[in-house]
Amino acid sequence: MHPAVPGFAHHTVPVAEGVRLHAAVGGSGSPVVLLHGFPQTHLMWRHVAADLAADHTVIVPDLRGYGASDKPAESGPGTYAKRTMARDVVHLAHALGHERFALAGHDRGALVAYRAGLDHPGAVSHLLCLDVLPILDSWEAMRGTSAAVGFHLYLMAQPPGLPEAMIGASADAFFGYFLGAWAKSPFPADVRAAYLAASRAAVPSIVADYRASAGVDTEHDRADRAAGRRLTMPVTVLQQDWGAALGYDAEAVWRAWAPDLVHRTTDAGHFMAEEAPEEVAKALRELLARG
Repeated sequence: MHPAVPGFAHHTVPVAEGVRLHAAVGGSGSPVVLLHGFPQTHLMWRHVAADLAADHTVIVPDLRGYGASDKPAESGPGTYAKRTMARDVVHLAHALGHERFALAGHDRGALVAYRAGLDHPGAVSHLLCLDVLPILDSWEAMRGTSAAVGFHLYLMAQPPGLPEAMIGASADAFFGYFLGAWAKSPFPADVRAAYLAASRAAVPSIVADYRASAGVDTEHDRADRAAGRRLTMPVTVLQQDWGAALGYDAEAVWRAWAPDLVHRTTDAGHFMAEEAPEEVAKALRELLARG
């Protein structure tokens, strides 16, 4: 049986011209939207979503280009810009009846989440980001041999053609590498198989998502930094201690974007929503209690 978020219904919702997002929805109460990372789907939130559904309406989509959501061909830098993907998420929540919602994201989903917070502050009431830096700061932190951990960022930043061909020729090996190297414990076999199948079917759109982060997304962050734009909602960031390894102060980086910040490092692995779901759910509930 294909793994799923227990007790959640599935929806396919138009969010832009020619683009529909698949979303699992469950629970009742104030809305919380959870955005997955790479190389995953909405399934990564299955434990946290089931916990939160006791007192919240929980919306767990596959991002544009991932999972069962539509994967439009890259027609320009805007197709997979985080600004575009954030707009998808806002439209999804509105279509499901929620004008304002809390938002949490992991990895790629966290990049979409903080962009949604910057572009749509009236829609995003609270923001949780798991194990990332803002895109511009991430590129600035990657330097020297210690940056080899981010080799995939540079590969997928290349112009269309080469990265898609290289990754497509050995998709399971490529995506499986990250599921192994970034995890502290093995994934259940059915979950790992689901992630590999979804990623294998989405190579061009996943590459386009990453390519946007080396171009248009960085431009958007740079413009916001120059304009002094900040996240106005309460923000919590939970991440591994990458700053110690790469030589930066992660809390200071985030505080420049988020004045109302709680920042914590954790011993959980990168896939913390699956490996430490109680810790993640607790951090989100504490965030929501901040008003």
